[in-house]
Amino acid sequence: GCPGSPGNEHGPEAARAPGVFGHCSQGCAGWDCWGVCAGAAVGSMILGDPSSSGYSPKIDNSTQEPMNCTNHTAYVQCLPAPNITCRDHLGIEKVFTGHEVGFYKPIECRNVNGYSYKVAVALSLFLGWLGADRFYLGYPALGLLKFCTVGFCGIGSLIDFILISMQIVGPSDGSSYIIDYYGARLTRLSITNATFRKMQTYP
Repeated sequence: GCPGSPGNEHGPEAARAPGVFGHCSQGCAGWDCWGVCAGAAVGSMILGDPSSSGYSPKIDNSTQEPMNCTNHTAYVQCLPAPNITCRDHLGIEKVFTGHEVGFYKPIECRNVNGYSYKVAVALSLFLGWLGADRFYLGYPALGLLKFCTVGFCGIGSLIDFILISMQIVGPSDGSSYIIDYYGARLTRLSITNATFRKMQTYP
């Protein structure tokens, strides 16, 4: 193991492809590693594509999601840092130089189907009174209704513009908007068994 490395007991397991090494985690967690561990977990693994800035995942320009995103999951390269030696589940040892792919880590990605957020907002802003935004997003009935009523006398156009801008109304097929990977994406939070509100206490 890596004595002194934080979190050396366990590690989330990544999908294992032929010829790659066991687990993907911070530091040497889940590995039989030694070498330059430096007593710290952070920094002993590089996540992403070394040809891109900041070792971020490769992004598909057409979808603005990580490459090979299927079923809301994409696999990103993990590169062990230089002089890290690892033993895989077969007992084979390998010393990494920092340029070889050790394994692949699954990351979450969104399902997109060609609907651009910028186009939807622009249509809603300039042609919302004709129902162009609803036609574009796959709601022909509402689009026709807005067209016949001039956007519900402008009120419906304003409401739709707000809903689309806040990403509350999306494509009718349930897919996500195409938004720049590092753009302004919104995440809706809800109270479930995993998230709950805690009453604020005062001293």
